Amino acid sequence: MDNFSAFLSFMAFVLLLKQILIVDGISDTTTDDGFIGILGAIVDNSSRIGREESIAMQIAVEDFINTSNQRLNLKFRNSQGDPLQAALAGTFFFFFFFPLHSRNIKFKCHYIDQIAAKSLINTDQVQAILGPQTWEEVSLVAEIGSKSHIPIMSLADATPEWATELCTFLVQASPNKLKQMEAIAAIVQRWEWHQVTIIYEDRDFSAPAVLSHLSNALKEVGAEISHYVAIEPFASSLQSEELEGLKISQNRVFVVHLSLPLAVDLFEKAKIMNMMEKDYVWIITDPFASLVHSFNASIISSMQGIVGVKSYIPENESRFQDFRHKFRQRFSSEHPEVVNHEPSIFAAEAYDVAWTAALAMSKKKQGRQQIKSNILQSDFDGLSGMINFTGQTIAPAHTYQIINVNGESYKELGFWSDGRGFSETIGESDTFKYSMNALGQVFWPGGIRGTPKGWSPPTSANPLKIGVPTRATFKQYVEVEQVHLGNNISYSYRGLAIDVFKATLQELPFHLPYKFLPFDGTFDALVEQIHLKNFDAAVGSISTLANRYQHAEFTAPYTESGLVMIVPVRSRTRDKAWLFIKPFTNAMWVLIGATSIYNGFVIWLIERNHCPELKGSISNQVGTLIWLAFSTLFSLNGNKLNSNLSRITMVVWLFMALVITQTYTAKLASLLTLPQLEPTVVDVFALQNRNATVGCAGASYISKYLKEVLHFRHNNIKNFSRGDEYAPALRRREVAALFLDLPLAKVFLAENCKSFTMTGPTYNVGGFGFAFPRGSQLLPSVTQAMLKASEDGMLQDLEQKMLASQKCMDMDQEEDEHLSPSLSPSYFWVLFVFTGGTSSIALAIYIFRAYNSMSMSEHNVIRKLMMAVMKHRGNQGGRFSRKVSDIAQTTPTNSPNVTKY
Repeated sequence: MDNFSAFLSFMAFVLLLKQILIVDGISDTTTDDGFIGILGAIVDNSSRIGREESIAMQIAVEDFINTSNQRLNLKFRNSQGDPLQAALAGTFFFFFFFPLHSRNIKFKCHYIDQIAAKSLINTDQVQAILGPQTWEEVSLVAEIGSKSHIPIMSLADATPEWATELCTFLVQASPNKLKQMEAIAAIVQRWEWHQVTIIYEDRDFSAPAVLSHLSNALKEVGAEISHYVAIEPFASSLQSEELEGLKISQNRVFVVHLSLPLAVDLFEKAKIMNMMEKDYVWIITDPFASLVHSFNASIISSMQGIVGVKSYIPENESRFQDFRHKFRQRFSSEHPEVVNHEPSIFAAEAYDVAWTAALAMSKKKQGRQQIKSNILQSDFDGLSGMINFTGQTIAPAHTYQIINVNGESYKELGFWSDGRGFSETIGESDTFKYSMNALGQVFWPGGIRGTPKGWSPPTSANPLKIGVPTRATFKQYVEVEQVHLGNNISYSYRGLAIDVFKATLQELPFHLPYKFLPFDGTFDALVEQIHLKNFDAAVGSISTLANRYQHAEFTAPYTESGLVMIVPVRSRTRDKAWLFIKPFTNAMWVLIGATSIYNGFVIWLIERNHCPELKGSISNQVGTLIWLAFSTLFSLNGNKLNSNLSRITMVVWLFMALVITQTYTAKLASLLTLPQLEPTVVDVFALQNRNATVGCAGASYISKYLKEVLHFRHNNIKNFSRGDEYAPALRRREVAALFLDLPLAKVFLAENCKSFTMTGPTYNVGGFGFAFPRGSQLLPSVTQAMLKASEDGMLQDLEQKMLASQKCMDMDQEEDEHLSPSLSPSYFWVLFVFTGGTSSIALAIYIFRAYNSMSMSEHNVIRKLMMAVMKHRGNQGGRFSRKVSDIAQTTPTNSPNVTKY
């Protein structure tokens, strides 16, 4: 029995080798001087890609032979890419060595590729090998090629960077297509979607690089990947389960990066589950998007409205048109059962790879190392684009075509180019735009032509889970209370934050089911729970802080923002004996006294010669001057003034006095009837200079802000866990000041309206908002609804109603007084200038008149004295010649000393 089993094993192994060593292709066994060598290729003839690659390589070799007059042979090996066929081809071999498991089947299939590569190298003596299509297959073939020094030109979608360093004869001949992820991000940005679900193959080697590039590209446009869905290759039932989970989720934007069989199966199931309807968005990537043209009507019908990003082919060039004609003829001849015969990017790349290898082999200097060098030095325009290499890797693709599945096939919307954006066509004179608006109308799933929402609001069966904090220090904003109903415990939710949230929901254009859930933890932990997907949102007195944005995003603040300082107050008028001087400043009192004395001096000086009572001793005149100066504040005394100058001065000063006295009376009355308090501390610097202790809410951002921004010492900061601890601590002087968010400070002062006040600047920090997951589709709608409620005055009314309901708990304080600032001369400078100027002008006029009067008197006295002297001299000269009677006649008759008879 053992001998028979060994015989069967040997026969199975022979059949396996026979299966994998089938040779197809072009052979020319001539040995003339034009023969340059043998070129090998490993393709999967069971797949559409493998068939296109096989025909394209044959056409490339034929074109090369016809244009160069050189000969080469092309040897094919069929990799039998289907694992099931590979298992059937060597049944006993696999049963003998491996268990029948999907992962092992895939490995066995790759083992066939390894045998095929050894056959090409050892049996056919090829000088280079083209293909295969997947990295798993390439990795095995590259190892053999490197050992044999045979260039392996890989057609896999992605090759890791370390592979070309480890396998020195491995050449990545298929362009890196990771730039298509930026095109997808640009599409997402155009339609203002914020969350994307990526569906990928679990065992796809390129998946990590694809996911990383897509995630980074989405972050650049303000979006993110919300769900990662990995599909098992051989677990069809799991696809349905994954789709069920996606259907009940809110996100409706899906990016599909799957192989052809998995993607087709996915969309067929999605159509059955009604996931190809309105508001769903499906975006497909290469290589699947490049094969849409080959799908039959049944597959196309399940993909209506899908947007795809496929590799760009310069189809309008004459060389491609010639290739296309040859390809269609040969493909329809070899595969008549296939409906569509159009070449894809894979055919164009296979043609370029074969042409590159043929050119490298045609150089005079040959040898395996030289052929590799010739390949890497290639630089020409191929069917798929520019062919040149950096290191051992071909230049990446930078241009992609945007397609939209509609009807029986797809519509070409336009193109996307790296660094340039979207355009309707490709050319030097084309206009590129960064928005997809430059392209045509998109036909979306469900037949809609508008913009799909890309998300689904929560339903009654799956309401929005909203976390509400139970540790809020001010219950006026949010309060969670347990309600016992028998053995059951429920919760009631009250407060301004709850009322604002409900008012906001009333402004939404759709119904939003939700349920509140209590959370016993810090606010930072609550926001983090949203990132961990334990809550869909959070409502409460949640400050919008920068460090919290790494876990969530916030609505617009529904309160004023800012951090303020609250301190105790004290009376400004602690000494009431001097209250009467408080209406005016010291400078004002001095100016009033100086002006009064000055005006009294001017009036005294003018009236001194007319009023005998203004004369007398010096002390009497000084007392009279002072009396005259201040008596004008209470009476005019106009009937006692003789000069018009003094009357004018008196009237102007009386008007000034009337204004000042009335102002003083009103100000003093306000000081006696309206109490005022002043803060015990003016600003933060005063606290720091006194090394004072300050208080804040425990487990909040404020403590960190006080230390890092306001530079308080850690030992000088006291944290409180409850709001009712603030006021007693301030009254007992345990803390000199309290730092609170502005909305909470309003509530605190409403309860303690007489003992404390806000002082100092308002520090700019975020206000209170509602938290949602990053990229939430609900966030824009909720923010817009909140702004509408705010503009309608609803939020302000709710806040005023809440503050009005707070009763002041302070005791009346007899020492408290409400003093407005004392009045300074700046309030009356015009009147002072007016009265001072009037008095000065009157004084100047009086002095001028007095001076003129004095000058005239002196002039008259001198003239009379001169006349008298002259007469006296005349009388002395005629004393002896004149008679006595003559002298008697010269005596004036009006002299008082002469008696007239």
